[in-house]
Amino acid sequence: MKEISPLSPERREQLFPKLSDAQIERVAAAGSKRQVEKDTVLINQGEANVPFFVVISGRLDIVQPTDQGELNIVQHQHGEFTGEMNMLTGRRSLVSARMGEAGEVIEVSREAMQQLVQTDVNLSQVLMTAFIFRRLELVAQHAGDVVVIGSPHCSGTLRIKEFLTRNGHPYTYLDLDKDDGVQEMLDKFNVRISEIPVLICRGKTVLKNPSNQQVADCLGLNPKIDETQLRDVIVVGAGPAGLAAAVYAASEGLDVLMIETTAPGGQAGSSSKIENYLGFPTGISGQNLAGRAYAQAQKFGAKMIIARSAKKLSGTRPYKIEIDDGHFVAGKTVVIATGVQYRKLPLDNLSGFEGMGIYFGATNMEAQLCNEEEVIVVGGGNSAGQAAVFLADTAKHVHMLVRSNGLAESMSRYLIRRIEDSPKITLHTCTEISALEGAPHLERVVWRNKNTGASETHPIRHIFMMTGAAPNTQWLNGCVALDDKGFVRTGSDLTEEDLRASDWPLARHPFLLETSRPGVLAVGDVRSGNVKRVASAVGEGSISIHLAHKALAE
Repeated sequence: MKEISPLSPERREQLFPKLSDAQIERVAAAGSKRQVEKDTVLINQGEANVPFFVVISGRLDIVQPTDQGELNIVQHQHGEFTGEMNMLTGRRSLVSARMGEAGEVIEVSREAMQQLVQTDVNLSQVLMTAFIFRRLELVAQHAGDVVVIGSPHCSGTLRIKEFLTRNGHPYTYLDLDKDDGVQEMLDKFNVRISEIPVLICRGKTVLKNPSNQQVADCLGLNPKIDETQLRDVIVVGAGPAGLAAAVYAASEGLDVLMIETTAPGGQAGSSSKIENYLGFPTGISGQNLAGRAYAQAQKFGAKMIIARSAKKLSGTRPYKIEIDDGHFVAGKTVVIATGVQYRKLPLDNLSGFEGMGIYFGATNMEAQLCNEEEVIVVGGGNSAGQAAVFLADTAKHVHMLVRSNGLAESMSRYLIRRIEDSPKITLHTCTEISALEGAPHLERVVWRNKNTGASETHPIRHIFMMTGAAPNTQWLNGCVALDDKGFVRTGSDLTEEDLRASDWPLARHPFLLETSRPGVLAVGDVRSGNVKRVASAVGEGSISIHLAHKALAE
């Protein structure tokens, strides 16, 4: 039997703490004790909504079935307990649990365990810390139920790796160009080279160049949705604003459903480090911030649909949202938190290089692709500045291209100082890209100085696009009032004409973050007049629930 890499005593204590006798008794009050024979399987890999177990006596072995045999994760003994983040989500178990020695266990349903986490402060701290660290360790050890076979020369490979990584799902990656035995595995599942990337789920299901939606369905990332259920709050978008709204709504006992196109964190989730967010003096990555917020939302019972997009919002209460898979969800109130996306440069062949030299986020994954190479960062905002500083650690050189005369108008001063002080970053003002060359991967870039008209060609293979912001409001389809740039108008920004066009039915004027539809609120970057900062988005998300309560009371 194979084992995961050894853990230090300190790390093992974080992942696998022992409950005290008093804590065990509080858990027992929420479940039932049972005697279990040796070799009895308590949890099967791939099983959803699994119970929570605490070992009283005997030994419970946690293993992960793989094509190469079982991977030994840990052996639980007296006072130790099962579970990781899937205990909160109800998603399929990544591991199996089998009694290595006969003994007694406490079995608690997932629902009762969630109640414990919400009501018992002491147990909540122990369980939540262990659940989070265990999932992080599975990701770090690539101990998942998924194998991805791909190539860095394939844009779909980067997309799937990013989707799994940002959703915190551990996987094993096999590089077609480097790893031995990959062709043998492809032959085993009758896969041709032209069909990569390939995702193999639990050693059985094979998906060839799947969409994110197909990956989510195969892994069971989404709960079953009851279309007849009327929820208190539907949050569309799980960036910082949407996650804040979900945390506050669920913690106050509201029935909350989030809908997210890609992964928790939104655009901020692809940021390498956020250093001006209150409470994190050394900074925090966007993915870590999103992961913590998502764990909070799950702790309080919020549900999330991943890899699905809102397609249409009805104009009357209760509101119905059509999802791109054809299903509908209904809510008494709606929080629009769909954020923005970076604008794409008007270059004819740009789309052909997406994932093959053109990137819209700068994380460790993208940084590995351009180690010791020259790169370009396009944009003058904080996201571009963070990317440039981050990439300068591993890239040969970073060229920053901005159309304006400088950075002062759109970037925080601390980032400007770092860019100015770095010998590995060169700022090119009044400069824009005019052509992209190469096949199939980007090989050369032509940029032009707007003032002089002079063009330069450089053998640069990686561009990070962080230019402007286009609001994700196409799905609203004229349902709420938008400004001339497509951002959602709210509160005092709404004109009498906006309200007449939407048939505003109430005597009062819309609340601060309320749109031209009663009980439909807009928060974060998608809102007209919003300050484009993570702290602002979180603040608006939390405030929106106070206003949602008012709308629910009407």
